[in-house]
Amino acid sequence: MKKKIVVLTGAGMSVESGLKTFRDADGLWEEYPVQQVATHEGWEADPTLVTNFYNMLRKKCWGVKPNEGHRLVAKLEEKYDVTVVTQNVDNLHEEAGSTHVVHLHGELMKVCSSRDVDDPRYIRQLTADNCEIAPGTKAGDGSLLRPYIVFFGEAVPNISIAAEEAQQADIFIIIGTSLNVYPAAGLVHYVRPGVPVYLIDPKPVNAGGGVKQIMKGASEGMRELCKELL
Repeated sequence: MKKKIVVLTGAGMSVESGLKTFRDADGLWEEYPVQQVATHEGWEADPTLVTNFYNMLRKKCWGVKPNEGHRLVAKLEEKYDVTVVTQNVDNLHEEAGSTHVVHLHGELMKVCSSRDVDDPRYIRQLTADNCEIAPGTKAGDGSLLRPYIVFFGEAVPNISIAAEEAQQADIFIIIGTSLNVYPAAGLVHYVRPGVPVYLIDPKPVNAGGGVKQIMKGASEGMRELCKELL
């Protein structure tokens, strides 16, 4: 039986692909106040602004490709049973070939009912040539279509699935996250004692004792770690 690797990824995973993070100095929150575009209150106040913001993000996302870090995470599947738990809303892990990806904060390439976000009947997958939603477009239940994104203040429905995966990990890898965003940051506490934990990030991260940090970007860090794991 293959050993199980769980990989937790954050915004730093996709930076090398050209996607801005939200929180860094030149991040998207500097251009668009988070309260306006990433909260339920912002959606209620101006759904047109929110719809157009995520249309813009989708167009940017379709223009980028997985980086070497994404591809090396997928390559781990040659030897291991791999689950990727990502805080990112892009689909670069899937494009790189990862087959089991748990999205904690939603998926940019999907839209859903604003009345019942997780009703599968009204979740629509968008494509590269049809990635924009006209403001005012309605879901099958008559409510406005909204981004399939977990807004700030909303529950994170997949966190229990992610916690179960973390508990089963034989190796736990963290890439490109400051471990400041909860509940995702708490997943490391579900890892069983004695399980190796690696953290790849060019900046110092306070991840607690027993974590081996590789202070490099996603691609360079994964190249170093793969020498050990593959």
